[in-house]
This record gives sequence, structure tokens and C-alpha cells, in this order.
Amino acid sequence: MIRTLFHTFLGISCLLLPCGIKAETTNSGYPINPVDFTAVKVHDGFWGKRLQACREVTIPLAFSKCEETGRYRNFINAANPSDSHPASEFPFDDTDVYKTIEGASYLLQTYPDPKLEQYIDSVLNIVAAAQEPDGYLYTARTMNPRHPHGWAGSARWEKVEDLSHEFYNLGHMVEGAIAHYQATGNRKFLDIAIKYADCVCREIGDGPGQVARVPGHQIAEMALAKLYLVTGDKKYLDQAKYFLDKRGHTSRRDSYSQAHKPVTEQDEAVGHAVRAGYMYAGMADVAALTGDSAYIKAIDKIWDNIVRKKLYITGGIGSTHHGEAFGANYDLPNHTAYCETCAAIGNVYVNHRLFLLHGDSKYYDVLERTLHNGLISGMALDGGAFFYPNPLASYGDHERKPWFGCACCPSNISRFIPSIPGYVYAAKDNDLYVNLYMPNSANLKIGGKEVELTQSTLYPLDGDILFTIGKNRKGEFALKLRIPGWVQNKPVPGDLYSYIDNKTPGYKVTINGAPADGKLTSDGYFTINRKWKKGDKVSLHLDMEPRLVKAKDKVAADRGLVAIERGPLVYCAEGPVLNSSGKPYPSAVNPNEGNGFFTSEGSGGKGEAEAFENAIDIHSVIVPTNAEITATVRPEKFNGIVELAVPVQAVSVDSDGRISTADTTLRLIPYYAWNHRGRSNMSVWHKTAARLYNE
Repeated sequence: MIRTLFHTFLGISCLLLPCGIKAETTNSGYPINPVDFTAVKVHDGFWGKRLQACREVTIPLAFSKCEETGRYRNFINAANPSDSHPASEFPFDDTDVYKTIEGASYLLQTYPDPKLEQYIDSVLNIVAAAQEPDGYLYTARTMNPRHPHGWAGSARWEKVEDLSHEFYNLGHMVEGAIAHYQATGNRKFLDIAIKYADCVCREIGDGPGQVARVPGHQIAEMALAKLYLVTGDKKYLDQAKYFLDKRGHTSRRDSYSQAHKPVTEQDEAVGHAVRAGYMYAGMADVAALTGDSAYIKAIDKIWDNIVRKKLYITGGIGSTHHGEAFGANYDLPNHTAYCETCAAIGNVYVNHRLFLLHGDSKYYDVLERTLHNGLISGMALDGGAFFYPNPLASYGDHERKPWFGCACCPSNISRFIPSIPGYVYAAKDNDLYVNLYMPNSANLKIGGKEVELTQSTLYPLDGDILFTIGKNRKGEFALKLRIPGWVQNKPVPGDLYSYIDNKTPGYKVTINGAPADGKLTSDGYFTINRKWKKGDKVSLHLDMEPRLVKAKDKVAADRGLVAIERGPLVYCAEGPVLNSSGKPYPSAVNPNEGNGFFTSEGSGGKGEAEAFENAIDIHSVIVPTNAEITATVRPEKFNGIVELAVPVQAVSVDSDGRISTADTTLRLIPYYAWNHRGRSNMSVWHKTAARLYNE
């Protein structure tokens, strides 16, 4: 039944038409409220293509992998426990089902599909049957109670602070259930999640008959705060706060699990980067809903530590493979960078919440950098292959995969991409914040009254954005346009990265062709307060030039190197895989072009083999610090990109050890687009003469 419905879904998904857009502002509990993703219809363009790939490829792929890899079978076995059932590979495999349903539910809001709803409903029947009478739902134990998964422990919650992931499963279940309920109005999944949440609330705590435990892998904190908003039942918020307040006071007290000290005393990002990001986001949620200022002070200090000392230029976080974790301050290696896709998603969650708390555009500067670089690099353009780590350099030893045994990143990005429309706008009282630029139509509520707004733009490939006011029952309100930090010569908040090219880009805002009567306010927004009328047009121009960036000298890995970016996009050079003699493999040489190439098979790319732009050793070129970089629109490449050409010197060493250089051109593509033509060398950072001299 499930397989039949799934393949029916595959056949019709690309034919669906968008439904009507709702006018909603999410009640988040924050001072600023995000405009719900259901109120924003993203059109074609950069993000429209990403959403289409997720709808047509990623979500169907994720569901098919749940079938093929036994995720559904785990629930069926749990409903019929037996000593003969083998353990699943990981005790968190259940979450791949929950996350995929969440992503599909976001899509259902704007692309209604009865067949998909029916398919999800059939899956939920299996999930519901696996739930124990008191609400506990953890297939890794229930399918074979006498011989549970080796990470699960002999009893409930015994290893929840270590490896069992029982609370982690709860968190993703709740997140998926709320999305499904909001999309369909169907309470089936929500009731399952509430029943499990109630079980946790009954059994975890400091009261009689309870056990004191905190999540080993955080996310339940975020989910329970959201469940409180949906149900109005404060016990869920209390449980979320308990999980945070109790951290550092149970048997688990290590930095890897962010349990080395109470959360309100923490001031540095440490440990597993995904767990950390989820916990910091949960702290922000609880702070907003309870008004606990100690939480806010702690998360502000942690954020400052990340952006000033532990953030990659791509917006990635988590520098070390060991423990998938944050490293020491300024420890940001490139080839061995971990930068897990899930950690990038967590970084977006944290910065979004801090914006909702504080209303400063600097948080969106970090969010946008992460979103356009270190996050979407984790999924191929066609939606069918994935990175787990996202390094900033490669020697042909990295390649996207169609799936992983530990599938947290593919299923996580499949739920995140469809939620993108919910990050575009936000509202507070009489203010409408425009935080991301992408073509869309939105039906918003400002001060309780409806306002229609459309965006037309090619951003992030181009810096021109046109806004048109439609129906406007509000009349007067403040339109707040984010002026990105990269326009104001600030790659990121703080001094971790800086521009070195002495350029002074600017911006221009007009209303109906005349200079706008507004100003750049201290929160980083160009604010226009006026009585708007239907048909008003606001034009925002952001100078978008290639820029040279350096890292702070304390970042040893980047000392004497430069990176190149344009607008919000970080660029990289990509070239052929080299053999031990420093030459391209014979199969990687195009005799007509002289460039290395590989077929796209296995890389998530489409079409025939393409030549790489660079036939040189990209790791040995020298970029002049006064390089004149040219930008060229390439609509035929990678769904359309702006390619950069940089004059460089290629360094080579002959058989006698003599060094020689030759003038040539290095061609760069956006970082997110690398590895779409097979394995290759890749580098974000490039040597300058200063680096060569020091070596």
C-alpha cells in the first residue's frame, strides 16, 4: 500500500499548482514575529529552483530511502515485537521518517497534493501502531525489548544522555507533527507526538517516581517550546526549560555535550556543533517565552564567540571531524573542515531566533552567509546528492553521495529547504522587516491589517530588487529593508574577516523613481515610514562587486591567503584531480580544451561531462592583492551563475627543483556549485605572495 501510494505521488508531484496564499504572522513568543512561510509564495529564480528540486527530487528520494533502508519496517516490527527482530543501524533512524514528513508538510502548504497526504497518512498509521499504550515510541527498544539496540540501554532513559537519542527522536517527531498539523489540519501525527511528549513529562523530572535526565542530543528543547505555542499547555515549556536548567547538574558534565557547566554560565561554543546549535536555539526560544534574561546574556556571549572566533567564511561551523565539533578559537582548517550540513542548519536557527529577540540585521548577515554557501552546498542542485561535511578545500577526496547510512543531513536538508519562505519577512507592530531577497508574492499582516507585497529580483546573482505594494489595508507602516553587511564593508559582524581591496560599494533606494525619504537606522535597516498606496514601487540597488577577503591573522590556516566573494556568495576554484606527479589523470584531460573534466555521474549533476574552468593546479596559484576581477553571467552553468575571472600566477616546480611562474586566469564558481562534475581539486582560499614568501 505504501509503495503504491509513493510511486503514485512520484508521478504527479511535478504537475501540482500552487494554492492560495494565506495572510499569517506566526505567534512565536518573540518581540518580533516571523511571517509564516504559508504567506510567502516564492517564484522561480535562485530559491524557486531549489524548492522545485526539493519538491520533485529530494522529498520523494527521502521517502523512498525510508522504504528501502527499513525505516518503515522498524515501526512495523515495533508494533509486533519479537526476539528475532534485528536492531536498526542507528537508534535515531526513526527521525528520518519524521523529518521527511515535516519537509513534505511545508510543501503541502503551497502545493496541495491529496496523493501525498494519503501517502503520509498511511505512514502515520504504521507509526501510530508502534506507539506503546503510555505514549513511549522508540522502535530501537520496542521492536525487540529483550535485545534493544546496543546504544539504547536496558531500560527507558538509561542512556538518553549518552547514545540512545530517545529525546532527540521526540524532538524531531514534535517538529514534524506540528508542520503536518498546520499543513493539513489533521491531528493524527500531532496526537502521536503529544502522547509521547506527555510520557516524557510524566517520567522525567525531580518529582516522586521521576528520573532526572537531559537530552544527549538536543532538539527536544526547541520542539517542546513550539508544542507549547501550538497547544497552550505550559507543561511543555516547563519541560523544555527543565532540560536546559538541569544541564550540568546530572551525571553528564562534559563539554562535548555542552554539559560542562550550567547553560547560563556558558560563554563559548564547544562540543558537537549540531547539538550545540540546537541547544542555543532552544535557549533563545525559552528566553523569549519566559523572559529569562540570564539565558539571553549567555546566548549573546556564545554567539559573539562563534562569529568572532569560530565561523568559517562560508558560514559553516564545527571545524573538526573528531566529534563533529567546534575546535579551539581561530582553529579553522580548510581541507579538514567538518562544517556538517546539519550544523549549518543549526546556525541558521540560532541567528534567526536572535534576530527575533534583538531586531538587529547583523544576525541575518550571518544567516544569509550560511544559507547561500555552507548550507546549500550540502545538497546538489538537482536535489539528489548530498555532502555530510562541507570542506573549504579538496584534493579530489570529497564527493556528494546519494544517501548515507547515518542519514541525518539528507533528511534534515529535505525538511529545511521547504521552510525557506518563512525566513523572508518579519513583523513587529507597525514595522515590516524585509530580511532576504528573492522573487516572491506575500500576503502579510502589519498591525493586524493585510498588506500585499511582491519582490522581483535575480538576487543573489544581481543586486537589484523591486518591491511592489499591492492591496494595503494598513496604509501607513514602516518598510525596513536590510542593507547587508557586505555592502557596508563588513563581511561578518566583528573582525574575523575583512575586505582588503579598498572598494566602497554603496546602495540606493527609490520610491516610484524618486529618492526614498528614509534612512539607514542603527539596526542595519533602511527604514521608510510613510502612507503607502497600491501600486507604489520601491527599488533597492546594492552594488555587487567581486571582493577580496582576508581572515584575521590569528587564523593560522588562512594566514597570507585571500578568498573571493561577490554579494552574499563565496567563490571557489575547481580543477582536475591530480596524480602523484602533479599532472591531471589522462582520463581527466580534454584534448580540445586542455582542461580537466569528469562525468557528472555520482555527483548529483546532470548532463554530459563538462570541462573544468582550470587546467592548472589551483592550490598553487598566487592571487595579486590588487587583482582586477571580472564577472560574467553564465546562464548555461549550474542553473545560472555569475562566473569570476581572476588574473593569477601559476607556480610550478621543474625536475631540478627550480620554481617558475606563468601568468594565467583563474576562473571561479560559487562555492555551493562545486563538485557537480565529479571529484576535483577545490579551494576557497588562495595564496598571495606573502604566503609564498612565508613558506
